[in-house]
Amino acid sequence: QLQLVESGGGLVQSGGSLRLSCVASKFTLDSYTIAWFRQAPGKERDWVSCISRGDVSIYYTASVKGRFTISRDNAKNTVYLLMNSLKPEDTAVYYCAAQWHYYCSEHILKTDFDSWGQGTQVTVSS
Repeated sequence: QLQLVESGGGLVQSGGSLRLSCVASKFTLDSYTIAWFRQAPGKERDWVSCISRGDVSIYYTASVKGRFTISRDNAKNTVYLLMNSLKPEDTAVYYCAAQWHYYCSEHILKTDFDSWGQGTQVTVSS
């Protein structure tokens, strides 16, 4: 059973920054495609960013492009999501997800991923 643990969430003012971490156990992250999703209260869980296995491609949803950066540190078996210029509309629970034999695209669905972390809350105050 793949295990993912997110951390790094918190309360930040608008315009601030946070770095989320997704640490894997019982498997090697660099063999998997990893995506970050977020879910605000009463809304669907939507993808935010995706980094393909082997880092061959990276995608961002339009609303975070230019503000968020996804990266992978294989030595630490960790994928990061650096979030700059945060806005109140970025407030959500953020989840990382892993999938084998999958490559990112501009059309990513939560159903594309089998393994999920428990989520970390990000709250941006105005």
